Amino acid sequence: MSLPDPFSELIAPFSRRGVDLGLNRIQAALAELGHPEGRFKAVQVAGTNGKGSIATMIERIVSAAGTRCGLYTSPHLLSWCERIRLPEGPIGEEALKTLLQRLQPLALRHDLTPFELITVAAFVAFAEAEVELAVLEVGLGGRLDATTVHPQRDVLAFASIGLDHVEHLGPTLEAIAQEKAAVMAPSAIAVSGPQAPEVQAVLQAQAEARACELRWREPVASEADGGPRLGLSGALQRSNAAVAIAAAEALREKGFEVTDEAIRRGLLQARWPGRLEQRQFRGQPLLIDGAHNPPAAAALRRELQPGQRRWLIGMQRHKDAPDLLRHLLEPGDLVRVVTLPEHSSWSAAELRQDVPGIEDGSSDLSENLEWLVQSERLPVACGSLYLVAALLPLLDPTD
Repeated sequence: MSLPDPFSELIAPFSRRGVDLGLNRIQAALAELGHPEGRFKAVQVAGTNGKGSIATMIERIVSAAGTRCGLYTSPHLLSWCERIRLPEGPIGEEALKTLLQRLQPLALRHDLTPFELITVAAFVAFAEAEVELAVLEVGLGGRLDATTVHPQRDVLAFASIGLDHVEHLGPTLEAIAQEKAAVMAPSAIAVSGPQAPEVQAVLQAQAEARACELRWREPVASEADGGPRLGLSGALQRSNAAVAIAAAEALREKGFEVTDEAIRRGLLQARWPGRLEQRQFRGQPLLIDGAHNPPAAAALRRELQPGQRRWLIGMQRHKDAPDLLRHLLEPGDLVRVVTLPEHSSWSAAELRQDVPGIEDGSSDLSENLEWLVQSERLPVACGSLYLVAALLPLLDPTD
């Protein structure tokens, strides 16, 4: 997806660096600014799948309780403004443009990466908006993620941890969990839903080593069984909601006034586009989802009734696409693979070696959508949030 004007000229010059994890650059930049991140407290959300959902649930709960709350998430779908949510809503385009222009000399002096630059911008925006609390979604890993420089992360929430970004975080679940568990801080309260046994062991050991209290939560009951009504769809959201509720309860212990009614309203108000989102294309239903790694693919498959369906898939080249497809597809499924705009992608020819019968998608996304919706069962577009972002403008508008 192309960066929308006016942000391409303000962020693109830093994008040649790619991923460059570390805290020294952003710490120096924030020190020069007088540490705006010290003017508000934070909840940090780490993990692999479900971070954004948990973060937005917590933000909605805290806002429903009357606290001035900010939300920082990544990546965005259509605009960089989506990443910084202020108490009044997403930061305005002109406000973000002005802020990024202010920060250009600082970013050049400290050689900030794009993620570090937008993180600094978020901290400045939150400080100037006088938020009392910010919910910070970790971008990648945790130990060296830019959000971890925040000094008052009294509550930490863990989404499901799985294999992803192995080129940066390590090849095993244990290695990845170590990187993510490193956000734990002394005297903080950490909360998590169910994890794989090896992940659970790492989190527990790190909590003890870092003098951080770790609390485990089972998924909340379904609405039919007396559980809360959620604004987000999918069985996985019952686990995410449990983590968000536990984080809200921990915030209450830390001095924030969070009522049970605020929890109920916040869970219902939470929205997270591009995740199990039912939309229409020219009046025909389809499902779009950002599932981009094998654990997310397995979770998506569990949400669907068995039986043949059509898939439109686009995946970044560094993802484990063959394993993702093994989790996702059933015999008889029809699959088209498309190239992601401006991103190195898997091709249908490469994937046919593991999954015979995969078709090359058209270069025209509208033609692919026309093919997709000719399915007896609900068709699905997934594989990357970049694909979701490219498709959204082509779909029928929502009410």
